Amino acid sequence: MRGLLLLCPCVLAVAFHLWLQGPEAALSWPGLAASLPGWQRRRHHELVVGVLSARGNRDQRSAIRRTWLQHLSGHPALGSRALVRFIVGSRGCALPAPDREDPYSCHLLNISRPVLHQEIEAFGVPHGAILLPQQRVLNVHFQVLHPVVITRLGVLHQGEAGAALQSNVTVRLYQAEHEEALFTARFSPASAGVQVNGLWYKPVEQFILPEGFQGTVTWESHDPVGLASLSAHGVIVNDGGGVLKILTVEEGLLPYEFTEGVEGVAGGFVYTLHEGEALVRHLQARPERMAQHHIAMQEEEAFLQRESATYQDIVFVDVVDTYRNVPSKLLHFYRWTVESTSFDLLLKTDDDCYIDMENVFDSILDKKLDRPNVWWGNFRLNWAVDTTGKWQELEYRSAAYPAFACGSGYVISKDIVEWLSSNSERLKTYQGEDVSMGIWMAAIGPMRHQDSLWLCEKKCETGMLSSPQYSPEELIQLWNQKERCGNPCACEK
Repeated sequence: MRGLLLLCPCVLAVAFHLWLQGPEAALSWPGLAASLPGWQRRRHHELVVGVLSARGNRDQRSAIRRTWLQHLSGHPALGSRALVRFIVGSRGCALPAPDREDPYSCHLLNISRPVLHQEIEAFGVPHGAILLPQQRVLNVHFQVLHPVVITRLGVLHQGEAGAALQSNVTVRLYQAEHEEALFTARFSPASAGVQVNGLWYKPVEQFILPEGFQGTVTWESHDPVGLASLSAHGVIVNDGGGVLKILTVEEGLLPYEFTEGVEGVAGGFVYTLHEGEALVRHLQARPERMAQHHIAMQEEEAFLQRESATYQDIVFVDVVDTYRNVPSKLLHFYRWTVESTSFDLLLKTDDDCYIDMENVFDSILDKKLDRPNVWWGNFRLNWAVDTTGKWQELEYRSAAYPAFACGSGYVISKDIVEWLSSNSERLKTYQGEDVSMGIWMAAIGPMRHQDSLWLCEKKCETGMLSSPQYSPEELIQLWNQKERCGNPCACEK
C-alpha cells in the first residue's frame, strides 16, 4: 500500500508532462486516454475516408480490408494520416425483395385481391362529375406493379350518354422516355368505336407491359371542340387490386418532355392481368417469405455486430439500408465525422471501388488541395435527369442536374463537411448520393477541381485514383497486380 502511494505522484507527474506535450502524447500513455474527455481523445487525421456499403456487402468490405485498407494501415508514413470507416445503415428493410414495389426502396407491394379473367377499365367517371374547361392536350402517368395487357384505348364523350362523339381525338400510350407511341387509337364522329360506361373505346394490338413499366397516356383534340376531361383526382381509379398505380405531378413525376398539355384524364384504357394465377400464388406465399426474411435479418444483424466488434471500422447510421436512402446515409456520416473526429479533408467512395491511397495523398500535396472550399473529383456537367429505373428522379424538377462528382470517389474540405453536417436535417435528398451532393453544393458554390483520374466507369488507367464497379475478386486481383509490379493495369505474369 505504501508503494502504491509513493507511485501515484510519479504517475501524475508523467501524465502532466505528457499533457504539456499535447493530447497526442497523452494518448500514447497506456490507460490514460480512456480517462480524457471525448474531444481530447480525438486523434487528428489529414483525411477521413467514408466507404458507402450495404449491410449485406460483407465480401466487398472483406476485399477492401485485404487490399488498399490493409496496405494503408500498415504503411509507416500513411497509416496515421487517414481514418477509414464503412458507412452502413443501422436497419435492413423488413420486407423481402419480392414484396417491395421496387428493389431500390422499402415500400410494400400492396396488391390484394387481384381481378382475374376479366377486362378492367382503368378509369371510372363518378356520377355528377364536373368536366374541366376544354383543353387541347391532356395526359396521365401510370406505373405497372404486376404485368398487364392493354386491350383498348378510349375517350370521354361530350354530352348525354348515348350521344355521338363530337370531335376528332387521338389517344396514344407511351413508354417513359420514348418518343414513339406503343399504342395509338384515333376517334372521330364517323369512327367513334364502342361506347362503354360513358367512354368510347377502340381495340389496340395487345402487348404485355412488364412489372415496373412506366407510361403516359395522352389525348389530343384536332379541332376547336377540344376534349371532355376530368382532373386526375376526379376519376375513380380501378387498379385491379393494386397492380396499377396512377402517378401525379404532386408525387414528383414530371410530364415527359415530348408530352404537351396538362395533367388530366380525357378518356381511359382497358387492361387485363397477365398470369394472374401466379400472382395469387405469390401473394399466398408472402407470410412464409416474411418469416424467412425475418430470420435472415437476425442472422445478418448478428454477423454485422461480430464484424464491427472485430474490425471496429463500421459506422452504423440511423437509416433503413436501401439504395434510395443512400443520400441520407451520407448526411448522417458527415454529421458523425464532425462530431467524432478531427480532420482536414474527407474522401467519399464506394465498397466496389479500387482506390489508390498513396496516389490520393501525393495528389493532394501536388495540387495544394489542403485548404478550405475544395471539391476535388471528376465532374459530370448537364447530366440529364432520369425518369425511370434505378436512377429515377422523383424530386428534382429540372431537365438536368447541377455539376456533380461521379460516385467512385471525391474529396471535400472540412468546412464543406461542417456545412453539410450542420444542415443535414434540412437538406432534401434526391435519387442518388452523387446527384444529391451536386444539388447541395450548388447552394454554396465550392471551388471545383476537375480530375479525370477519379474514373466514372469500370476501367483501368495508369495513375487512376479510383475506379468503380469491381467485384471483390476483381478488386483483389487488381491490388495483387499493383503489389507485384506497381501497376494494376499492365502487369506481366
